[in-house]
Amino acid sequence: MKNMVTVLTMIIALSVSSVFAEDWPWLYGPRRDHTSEQKGLLRAWPQAGPKVLWSVPVGAGFGGPAVSAGNVYVLDRDESAGDTLRVLDLASGQELWTFAYEAPGRFMFAGSRTTPTVDGEHVYTVGPMGDLYAISTKTRRPAWRKNIWKDFGGAELPQWAIVQNPVIYGDLLIVAPQTSEAGVVAYDKLTGAVRWKSAALSGIPGYVTPSIARVAGEDHLVMITAAAGRGRNARDGSVNGLDPRSGKVLWTYTNWQCIIPVPQAVDAGQGRVLITGGYGAGAAMIKVEKKGDGTFGVAEVFKNPDFGAHTQPPVLHDGHFYAQYTTNERSDGLVAMSMGGQIKWKTEQQPRFVRGGSILADGLMLMTDGNTKLYLVEPSPAGFKPLASAVILDPGDNWAPLALVDGKLLVRGQKELKVLQVAQ
Repeated sequence: MKNMVTVLTMIIALSVSSVFAEDWPWLYGPRRDHTSEQKGLLRAWPQAGPKVLWSVPVGAGFGGPAVSAGNVYVLDRDESAGDTLRVLDLASGQELWTFAYEAPGRFMFAGSRTTPTVDGEHVYTVGPMGDLYAISTKTRRPAWRKNIWKDFGGAELPQWAIVQNPVIYGDLLIVAPQTSEAGVVAYDKLTGAVRWKSAALSGIPGYVTPSIARVAGEDHLVMITAAAGRGRNARDGSVNGLDPRSGKVLWTYTNWQCIIPVPQAVDAGQGRVLITGGYGAGAAMIKVEKKGDGTFGVAEVFKNPDFGAHTQPPVLHDGHFYAQYTTNERSDGLVAMSMGGQIKWKTEQQPRFVRGGSILADGLMLMTDGNTKLYLVEPSPAGFKPLASAVILDPGDNWAPLALVDGKLLVRGQKELKVLQVAQ
């Protein structure tokens, strides 16, 4: 009996350890949906906020951190020189090593745009000039490199440069060049060889990274392109479902148009996909079903202009979506919407939320307001329920995605990367 108790104690300890040690290897976490298995979040903070474990200076930028095996990976940028992958120790913030390459260029909203992707012994990054690097974490040198824009006939760069967060799917690395020669491309993640490329997709280049949705028991790669024109005259943008193993376009939906799409599509379950944007686009829910002949059909479930997202996709929790919907033409703040498309509430200016990052963990949401504050919120369709808040960053366009590992919340501002203790 004593031995059995000892074994059970060890199993429980290992289980708790695995929950706290879950990595954050790429954009929006291990499941790419803003969610963490972290437990034991602090329900109250001191006035100054959660304890700051360490902070390091960073350049301007909007790319978040990735965390794997105790290392933090963040892409930094000097527009006069190029991009630098910085690797830090999660426990101390000490810089362990860097890899830099030349890629000068200036854009509106300076700095990096993307989050590194860590898989096995490689870390993958895409810079704003289209440079894709696969860097060995052992040799700290490139295993291979490409340019996802120039390699496929890209001409003038999009206004806000290239924004692609590498997606790992099995032995593939997938990105969306959105050029006239290739809409989406899959590389062999170890060698860089092109495994497939899709035809050009309807629309013009936007800033959306492909996402994965389950349809009829299959994985579909969902890619959104930008519309030409403005307002009611917006046209030619599209939402496409591709086979992630071959690049074949399986279905296309065109009754939703956004001139500057950024958020990824959200898998809402049961073949449903939620699409969100700013600039008057709002939200659309579609349902994709497999027909008897093996092809796929798309039905529009609803459209709602009063729910959307500017830079980061909504968080789904208990049948409701939560998103920061502040764009050039409206300031709705944090907004809650049901699975059926009904708006439950919005904070508007009290408080104001503008493109900040969010993570769902332990039944709560950690979220920045896109400026100075960090909030702890209980997600509920009944109303906005903040449990704690604190100023943690200098004022600025602090829109980077967050990361949460081992009770540590990583928050990137325009001047520094901070690590806060948010769990017991």
